[in-house]
Amino acid sequence: MVITGYKAARNRPLTRGQKLSNTALAAVRAPVEHGFAHLKNWRIRGKVRTAPSWATALVRALLVLTNREVAR
Repeated sequence: MVITGYKAARNRPLTRGQKLSNTALAAVRAPVEHGFAHLKNWRIRGKVRTAPSWATALVRALLVLTNREVAR
């Protein structure tokens, strides 16, 4: 299931509830997007292409290391 935010049109601005919903969604998405950005710094994509069987374990390990580094 994919949850998307609300989009305003020229003739229909967002309601206050829709703006609050977009804000809440952005707060949930930000850590995930930051995690993927940090994984790109580890150059994970090249390694995943060569051996996808161990990609899950590698991504989890790098995410733990990245979170520890960011938390400093």
